[in-house]
Amino acid sequence: MDKSSGKKGLFLVTTGAVFWGISGTVSQKLFQQTAVDIDWLVTTRLLIAGVLLLAVQWLAKDRSQLFVVWKNKKTALQLVAFGLLGMLAVQYTYMASIKYGNAAVATLLQYLAPVMIIIYLILRKQTDFTRKDLLTVLLALAGCFFLLTDGSVSRLSVPAAAVFWGVLSGAALAFYTLYAGPLLKQYDSLVIVGWAMVIGGLGLSVIHPPWQIDLNSFTPETYACLVFVILFGTMIAFWFYIESLQSLSPKETSLLGSLEPLAAVLTTVFWLKEPFGRFQWLGAACIIGLMLVLAWDKKPPSTNQTKRARQKR
Repeated sequence: MDKSSGKKGLFLVTTGAVFWGISGTVSQKLFQQTAVDIDWLVTTRLLIAGVLLLAVQWLAKDRSQLFVVWKNKKTALQLVAFGLLGMLAVQYTYMASIKYGNAAVATLLQYLAPVMIIIYLILRKQTDFTRKDLLTVLLALAGCFFLLTDGSVSRLSVPAAAVFWGVLSGAALAFYTLYAGPLLKQYDSLVIVGWAMVIGGLGLSVIHPPWQIDLNSFTPETYACLVFVILFGTMIAFWFYIESLQSLSPKETSLLGSLEPLAAVLTTVFWLKEPFGRFQWLGAACIIGLMLVLAWDKKPPSTNQTKRARQKR
């Protein structure tokens, strides 16, 4: 691998992961301090970021794939299902967990998805239960206990609604990851994710039209936060991550991607001044640790598997 290419890949994946993590904290600020609500933000974020990703495909990659994906009826139906039950579900549950709790807890709970996938595959007898699987499950259980209780067995340190939506977010991400496989084997990532975002945004628009909001209440800071969440925290973060796969191995990219929950925790605690107990820090360390265990494999996953596991944003 060329040294300069490696440095470029390192910059891209690190920047993308940090943007992803910070965008959750910025979303929390929008929910707590502005008139922006979940429905409007999710709808707007999906529509704009989806269109921008498709524009990148049109301008910089194989533009023929943009519409060929719709020519096969089966593939088209799969894409619609992925957009509504995968992309939209992941986005909405994640944002709901942020609203009722905070970005740090929401991000960490969403990262339970790999453990849910492991359990699902074992129950379906598609894989054997290994010592590595046992370690990841134990880390997940310990992480959840410390994160949600701060070491107390008698109470939750996180609102129950945030836990509910956070666990649903992990389950939605697990479905998203498993369901995306066949589509990603046939078409470029930007095509599938871009269209899925547009489909998810259009689906939620039926319930909550994005134009039904009072823009007069928006301040310059509100617009700045929205630009960051939509442009940097969604479109650019995903684009950078995919581009990093051109010069880094999937294993390296997965390891560096663990900066996302770390960025979410640090910005939530030190920027928004959210309380975070010492046992919650231990829980965060357990969940980040399980991500590192999953990524540190002698036989790294294929590029498509890595893309599936990280295309949630």
